[in-house]
Amino acid sequence: MTASLSLGIDIGGTFTDLVLLDPSDGRIVIWKESTTPDEPARGAMTGVARLLEKAGVAPGRVGRVVHATTLFTNALIERKGAPTGLLTTAGFADVLEIGRERKYELYDLFLEMPQPLVPRPWRREARERLAPDGSVEVPLDVDALLEEVALLVSQGVTSLAVCFLHAYANPVHERAAEAAIAARFPGLSLSLSADIAPEIREYPRTVTTVANAYVRPLAETYLDRLEAELKRAGIPGELFLMLSSGGLTHVAEAKRAPVQLLESGPAAGALAGAWFGRQAGLDRVLAFDMGGTTAKLALVDEGEPLVAWGFEAARTKRFLRGSGLPIQIATVELIEIGAGGGSIARRSELGTLHVGPESAGAQPGPVCYGRGGTEPTVTDADLALGYLNGDFFLGGAMRIDANTATEALGALAGRIGLDASRAAFGVHDVVNENMAGAARVAIAERGRVPRDYALLATGGAAPVHAWQVGGKLGIGRVICPPGAGVGSTIGMLMAPARVDRVASFNQPVAAADWAEAQRLLAALEAEAAGIIRASGADMDRRTTRRLADMRYVGQGSEITIALPEPLSEQGVLAAFEAAYRRLFGRTPPGAAAQFVALRLSLAAPMPGAGSALRLQTHAADTALKGRRPVHFPEAEGMVETPVYDRYALAAGTQLPGPAVFEEDESTFVVGPDARISVLPDLSILAERLS
Repeated sequence: MTASLSLGIDIGGTFTDLVLLDPSDGRIVIWKESTTPDEPARGAMTGVARLLEKAGVAPGRVGRVVHATTLFTNALIERKGAPTGLLTTAGFADVLEIGRERKYELYDLFLEMPQPLVPRPWRREARERLAPDGSVEVPLDVDALLEEVALLVSQGVTSLAVCFLHAYANPVHERAAEAAIAARFPGLSLSLSADIAPEIREYPRTVTTVANAYVRPLAETYLDRLEAELKRAGIPGELFLMLSSGGLTHVAEAKRAPVQLLESGPAAGALAGAWFGRQAGLDRVLAFDMGGTTAKLALVDEGEPLVAWGFEAARTKRFLRGSGLPIQIATVELIEIGAGGGSIARRSELGTLHVGPESAGAQPGPVCYGRGGTEPTVTDADLALGYLNGDFFLGGAMRIDANTATEALGALAGRIGLDASRAAFGVHDVVNENMAGAARVAIAERGRVPRDYALLATGGAAPVHAWQVGGKLGIGRVICPPGAGVGSTIGMLMAPARVDRVASFNQPVAAADWAEAQRLLAALEAEAAGIIRASGADMDRRTTRRLADMRYVGQGSEITIALPEPLSEQGVLAAFEAAYRRLFGRTPPGAAAQFVALRLSLAAPMPGAGSALRLQTHAADTALKGRRPVHFPEAEGMVETPVYDRYALAAGTQLPGPAVFEEDESTFVVGPDARISVLPDLSILAERLS
């Protein structure tokens, strides 16, 4: 490998994935290290040292580092952020408590709502008021504001969210508050809603700003430490962070608005699905990423993952919509399910088999890891069914014990009243149905049909389950790309720099000020371009998307459309109505359309991203490693199945199913009645014959 190399670090719930890429020829070296939940950076740096040793590369040859982490999401879930205060308009201190005045489970008498990140005594009010159009109704009382902030600081608040009513329309009062507070309390971390979420809807705007304030001191400390650790290890390359939108940003922007990183890891998986799909010549892909703790699915249309403008974090009931904190950021649209290799199987209160969402995680992990786990997991079941090779887990670097897994599954089978083999397949099948069921609903909600997509599997566990999940969804093509076990990390290394910005523009289309719309979009683009330039991205190859949130007058929610060029009433209405019909089948007769907000998305390729991928390969005559019994429901039991070395398969190879393909970080399992092809990029395509 030659300079300058790219290093990807993705800290997951069970494993930390590391990839070293030479962008000049696409060669990669891969390492998986057990995550250290108590101190994630420790496991990451241990993995970096082992990866560089494996590659035989000096640290000084690493030209850039790309990182994704769940640290900030975990801080929200576990309520381990900074002591945070909220300064808001008089009369609005209870917005975080009132929420949307909606129960996510209507008939639950003991419903647990998400707890606010800021306790009531630390929510203070300022004398000020803006009208919805941004005009000043009550001037800001700066002296009274500083007294409130002084009280918060005296009580131990170290981070402050400032969220005034209608600041999205005019940030004048928030800017004045920022200047006064920064001058009086220079050590206080500040987050303004005008910077973090300048959009309508008071509750999600306040929650997003508070969430940013809550994790910002943690982000600054963590990123400073990680940068120092990388420099101490002799790595000179600049550190970049993965955003929830599927792009990259530099450290300064990540410290300013760490709320943008909350879904960075899952977004990387979707980006990997899109990138590998394009390499395989596929425009429509269902990206399926399954690791040790969760499974994520993302729809990829025309080579790009779908992007939403908000999601829920820290759900009280993790997979139930409405039970979390609404966060207004650009994020890849993800379907998340509590299903991973570490998902625990147990007897339910009704005596049936139940799998997840609880996970054994990295510590103690599945029973077969031999680290103290006692409850059987999905990985234990996969091992017992013959899908995994106990002597070749992580390429033989980690030994796992099939006997202990079988014993734990046998004990579970006894509690349920099944024989051991049925219990093992039951665990595998239940978790597959959980994932397929969630995918069916999410795909239907977006007006799509599963059979129009190819299922592309990344992550340590997804290739094991993808064939069966695809069958349940009626998907005929399943793809396992090279390096699938660290697909998210590869996706990070191929990601562009990206910035998403939004501005309020509440005007009816028929009377829109088009010059003002152009001015706002130009201002958003200039701001985004400055951040992209600071990331060192190739501005000559940038792509710009101009978007708008629109609705019919009187509606309570919006849809986001791509704006036509040039802007005109006729063109905008045509684009809006076409998008509306795609979603709802019809448009309301005689209704007038209106703008709510303008959005701009700017992306540019990063140097060192590479355009191809090349794994180390073996001689073709060593492809067949042997045979072993593997359970397939189509055959109603075990089938003697050929096992292939993934690295010894040449492009153009054709094979029948069933088959098992082993690589160091994952295993791809294909059932009977399948046609298997190795594509030019060495992805494995499995197609159902019936």
